[in-house]
Amino acid sequence: MAKFFGNLHLVLAAGLVLALAVIFAIPANTIPEQAVLRWLHLFFGVLWIGLLYYFNFVQIPTMPKVPAELKPGVSKFIAPSALFFFRWGAALTVLTGLIIAWRSAYLVEALTLTPGFVLIGIGMWLALIMAFNVWFVIWPNQKKALGIVPAEDAAKAKAATTAMIFSRTNTLLSLPMLYCMINFNGG
Repeated sequence: MAKFFGNLHLVLAAGLVLALAVIFAIPANTIPEQAVLRWLHLFFGVLWIGLLYYFNFVQIPTMPKVPAELKPGVSKFIAPSALFFFRWGAALTVLTGLIIAWRSAYLVEALTLTPGFVLIGIGMWLALIMAFNVWFVIWPNQKKALGIVPAEDAAKAKAATTAMIFSRTNTLLSLPMLYCMINFNGG
């Protein structure tokens, strides 16, 4: 058992097989493609927001307490890996969400905040802002702060502060975004 659970890729593959078995054995209230898209959207969303909350609830508050000699373990190994899944979780959450809205014929109505689609539209706009922050503010600044790209110490410190502020902004925006997403009733 330890060998199986020690291999993340094997666990994910087994989870995928189990999920597909459930998907095809017990039909959802929608067409299978839509059910799979919603499932992927939720999976990537949990990955994205879970890592957002990890950074804000655990890593950022804990790093000042970590002894200096141990900090490179986080900044050189844990943070870059977590940021990889964070970025791609954001991108794939937005992509699957947009595909769901397009396939369900409410993409334009949601993005233009048409009555009946205001709640999901606000959620979508918040998610788009958050994903923009991830890719175009947080990630470029984290690359400097973590030393992935060269930067002077003052630039690293400023980049770390900027990344933290935008990460906290995304945490703030995630609360209304999640409310909007889970309470949309289809128009």
